[in-house]
Amino acid sequence: MPDGQRRGVNTQTYTSSEITRIARFGFELARTRRAHVTSVDKANVMESGMLWRDEVQALHDAEFRDVELSHMYVDNCAMQLVRDPRQFDVILTDNMFGDILSDCAAMAVGSLGMLPSASLGPLENGRRRALYEPVHGSAPDIAGQGIANPLAAILSLAMALRLSLGQPQDADLLEAAVEDALGAGARTRDIAAAGTQVVSCAEMGSAVLDALQRGGGGLR
Repeated sequence: MPDGQRRGVNTQTYTSSEITRIARFGFELARTRRAHVTSVDKANVMESGMLWRDEVQALHDAEFRDVELSHMYVDNCAMQLVRDPRQFDVILTDNMFGDILSDCAAMAVGSLGMLPSASLGPLENGRRRALYEPVHGSAPDIAGQGIANPLAAILSLAMALRLSLGQPQDADLLEAAVEDALGAGARTRDIAAAGTQVVSCAEMGSAVLDALQRGGGGLR
């Protein structure tokens, strides 16, 4: 600027087709769950949010009336994730808000080490390109120390079984095994309460494997 000050500017831009593509997958996913989509935006102050809300509502009305749709401002959504996370089924939002809310949601389950993720491409010839990984990425800062929580990686595999490999029954088995291991008290450092026993990454993996073998005899 002429007076020597620095200025940073970012523009958030979405087109109707981009919003519709993302929203369609959200509604399709909700049909396999509890049939409820919460679309999150900031339509009260952002024109991109107004477009987002309009396009999501139009797609719902045209193709997905069997799915319940509600709209929520992003600041309220952050509060509601802390206050009552069970109210949500599928949260549909843009990249910036999703980046923030995913970390907020991680704390509802205790740690980023508990959160799987999937990056899904558009449907082409009946299939989607997909990348599955823990939401925290590879965590190179703790590599080789045996302290990582493997549950996000294990649950990412469950997502792949459900969304890409057509094996929802195996996904159910894997998710149940994780729940059983946690129910039996297995805790890595990131989710352990003060004074409780901590297991290593390998020990948590073994706890899930043991629960899987007890519950379903392993994946097919």
